[in-house]
Amino acid sequence: MMQRRVYPDIESLSQGFADFAAAALRGTLSRKPQATLVVPGGNTPRHYLPALAKCKLPWERITVTLSDERWVDVNDAQSNEHLVKQHLMNHLPENTRFVGLKTDHSNPFDAIETIHQRLDKLPLPLSLTILGLGEDGHIASLFPGMNPDLIDTHHCIAVAPPVAPSLRVSLSLKLLAESEQIVLVVTGENKRRLLDRLTTNPDSKIPFIWLSQLVNSKITILETNGK
Repeated sequence: MMQRRVYPDIESLSQGFADFAAAALRGTLSRKPQATLVVPGGNTPRHYLPALAKCKLPWERITVTLSDERWVDVNDAQSNEHLVKQHLMNHLPENTRFVGLKTDHSNPFDAIETIHQRLDKLPLPLSLTILGLGEDGHIASLFPGMNPDLIDTHHCIAVAPPVAPSLRVSLSLKLLAESEQIVLVVTGENKRRLLDRLTTNPDSKIPFIWLSQLVNSKITILETNGK
């Protein structure tokens, strides 16, 4: 099941996102001692993560991790860890826990067992997972053309994207689908048209459809034509 919320611009979406995410995390923490928040990289989170950082939450009880990561140095401008630290973690209390996906391995394929063990120590299932939607329908670093039946043996998978300069690691489809709550942030006319099309005519080649068919919880979609 999906619920779509449309906002007039990215500023109002960012505030709506922060309000929704804070309420979801408070809900989890009213039932459990710890919560896990998954956030993506990309350009759009630069707008809404600072709004979340302003929310007064018991951040010492929330662990933040990533939906996916490029296999670059964590200080590289293309690193999702770098982006999330810049726009979220650096504005939170110092005792807020962050679990990154990058290791010292030369490539993500050699790092999967290490990252899996790192993720296995998180409070699971994931409490709140935030995802973006690519114009090709990809989520996290799960891309069209991958076989969804072969990517769930660990909490994460290594990915060589069809068109991208760097290898990546992504949370697995199973781990994402088991999240207690999922928010999809969709910005721009092209992505919203794709979402309209997929809602009307689900395409089994598209990772977002894989996710929507596996989840046990509602997917909340926050969208705007603005970028």
